[in-house]
Amino acid sequence: MSRDSQSNDNRLSRRQYVAGAGALATMGLAGCSGGGGSNDGGDGSTTEAGGDGSTTEAGGDGGDGGSSAPVEVLHGWTGGDGAAAAEALEAAFNEAYPDVGLDMNPIGGGGNQNLDAVVANRLQSDDPPGAFANWPGPNLLRYEGVLGSVDDVWEENNFEEVMIDEAVELHQQGGSYRAVPLGSHRLNCLFYNVSVVDEAGIDVDSLNSPSALIDAFETVQSETDAVPMTHAMSGTWTTTQLWGAVMLAVNGYQPYMDFLNGEGSESAVRSAFETTAEMLENYISDDAASLNLTASNQNIINGNAAFIHQGNWAAGAFRNAENFAYDEDWGFKTFPGTEGMYTLHMDSFLYPADNPTPEASKTWAAFVGSPEAQIAFNQYKGSIPTRTDVSMEEFGPYLQETAEDFANAEYRPPNLQHGLGVPSETMTALNEVISSEFTGPYNVDAATQGFLDAVSN
Repeated sequence: MSRDSQSNDNRLSRRQYVAGAGALATMGLAGCSGGGGSNDGGDGSTTEAGGDGSTTEAGGDGGDGGSSAPVEVLHGWTGGDGAAAAEALEAAFNEAYPDVGLDMNPIGGGGNQNLDAVVANRLQSDDPPGAFANWPGPNLLRYEGVLGSVDDVWEENNFEEVMIDEAVELHQQGGSYRAVPLGSHRLNCLFYNVSVVDEAGIDVDSLNSPSALIDAFETVQSETDAVPMTHAMSGTWTTTQLWGAVMLAVNGYQPYMDFLNGEGSESAVRSAFETTAEMLENYISDDAASLNLTASNQNIINGNAAFIHQGNWAAGAFRNAENFAYDEDWGFKTFPGTEGMYTLHMDSFLYPADNPTPEASKTWAAFVGSPEAQIAFNQYKGSIPTRTDVSMEEFGPYLQETAEDFANAEYRPPNLQHGLGVPSETMTALNEVISSEFTGPYNVDAATQGFLDAVSN
């Protein structure tokens, strides 16, 4: 999305925020909406500690935990790309704040489902953690009324001046900051195995539309023994996410934004489903229904598949694989048809209001937004810092290119599946449509109407 005020209005319209009332009561359902995270490698974040190691005070929060009790941090990074990144983040915090206890509590399960459910249960039981990983933007609605303010953390660490514009906007609710960003993922990505693509004789740079990509799938199918596109369908979120990329690619930025705002064109939504159906009906593996994202990424690493559409957390998995180098063994292409765009996703840590360890939790929040944390975490997670003052020297060529693409993007549309584009209850409804109408057979008519209904309610 562009940075001008008009695109800001498009990104966060009134319609995206209308369903805030009763969000806490529905958190259990909303938490099952899916997204990228946990052992499926779906999301990441990073930040670092403040300059002198003592950046925040407890503010006005209650609780008697103070700095003497460890801060309990819930997250979903338990495997694939996420585990190494979470371990690096924990080590960086312990080095920066050796006198502040940290209890990192990973909650496994694909697409953040288990993490969201645990967080919902803990909040509803008046047993909140000190902090938990989640997404900003419309996703904050599900936690309306239970998040505390970290305005002091933002002010004392000068975050408004050093964070990207979107991070400043998306982490506020009710006039106060409720979370701190850790990193930014890009979702309009196409990754590929270099050897398979070379064997098929495909010029990846020439792929400039979904139809050209489908032609490439056909070539892979006829010229190699590899699967044209590996696609994890053990959860619905991957297909919802793929549809979002195709929607942008087939129809462009404004029709995509109109859809998010509840004003989508029936023909645009239908054309995206038709193209997505052609991909899934003909070019994915027979065992796709049983694949999670970790296994799907492994198909690229092992040379069993040519292409995969995913957020750039897939690059984190590739980076952590042995003898699998960027440009030599795996490559990246902006999803064909979305050139000039950076589909935005962020990982953040949220601050519960009734905080058991207010001082330690705000120390953690300050750390999350620091350069050290964002370097430690994002280089392993496949994401880039949300800070604008972090050197990319330690991130490798792929993430350096990603940072350049972010800076030069004409549009930065919010992701559909991971909390920035629509509220959680809408995301749940979209995934239910995919589950009931678009997991094979692929009912384009029913899916089209179901998606239009989901965003207009």
